[in-house]
Formats: sequence, C-alpha cells, structure tokens
Amino acid sequence: MQRTSFAEMHCSIGQSLELVGEWWTPLIVRDIYLGLHRFDDIAENLGISRNLLTRRFEGLVADGIVERRAYRERPPRYEYHLTAAGLELVPVLMALMAWGDKWATPPGGPPVQLVHQGCGKAFTPQVCCSECGERVHAANVRALPGPGAAAGPGTRVLARRSGL
Repeated sequence: MQRTSFAEMHCSIGQSLELVGEWWTPLIVRDIYLGLHRFDDIAENLGISRNLLTRRFEGLVADGIVERRAYRERPPRYEYHLTAAGLELVPVLMALMAWGDKWATPPGGPPVQLVHQGCGKAFTPQVCCSECGERVHAANVRALPGPGAAAGPGTRVLARRSGL
C-alpha cells in the first residue's frame, strides 16, 4: 500500500508523521527504548521482514531519530540507539500506549506497566501544561495561530477561519 506523504503539510503533526508515521516506526522506537539494540533482535521481536526493517532504519537514521553504532568490524555489525530526538519521542509513545490501554486494550489487560523511577509507583502517562502543571485535555485547551502559522496544505481552511 502506497503511503501518502505529508512533507508539504504546513502542520507540526503532519511533519511529525512524515518522520515517524510509518506503521512499524513507533514499535521499532519502543523496542530500542526497551533495550533491543541489535537488528536481529528487533526483527525477531517484531516479526518484521529484514528488508522492511532495513528501510525503516535508513529513514530513522537519516531523520536523526536513531543512530547506528558499530560493535563489530568484521563483518560489520551495528547497534541502534535513540538520539535526543528519539528519546523525546518516547513520552509521546507512552501517551499513545495509555490511550491504547484505555480504548484498545488487548485481551487480559494492558501488557506493560510503567513505573516512575523517581517515586517507584506505577503510573498512567498524562499530558500536562508546561507552565502550571495542570492536566490538559481537549476541553481545556484552545489552539491559536503560532508564529509559523500560514495557509497551506493541511492548514488552508483553519488559516482562513483564523483570518490569516
């Protein structure tokens, strides 16, 4: 199935999906975060074809989300590690996991429990205001045009409605 490109979207969500929106990408990032760094381990864990995993890694490395580190010269072998951008993606995946735990729970319940190292308690990820710390949700947030707001693919109607 051919994927639609969001490269021309004038939207941070569209641009993010251009980088990490392939179906396997969040699972690859998850596996690296959980400590699987070698190609064969990730391929086996996900049941993904080697060709497809190779293509996904090429994109993730090119986009600065994952880095390759050589661990053997002959034959050349690499481990994959998250970059700063990849590590900042992890809380987004945790929030997606929390949504899945609530709305798409696998049989038997959530398969993973997150524990905060600071307090030692199991927790459910939540999105909070960076200014006051209050939990944010659809009903208590208003979206306004930002400094990069412009009419374009993915924002044309919204820009017109906001007077841009």
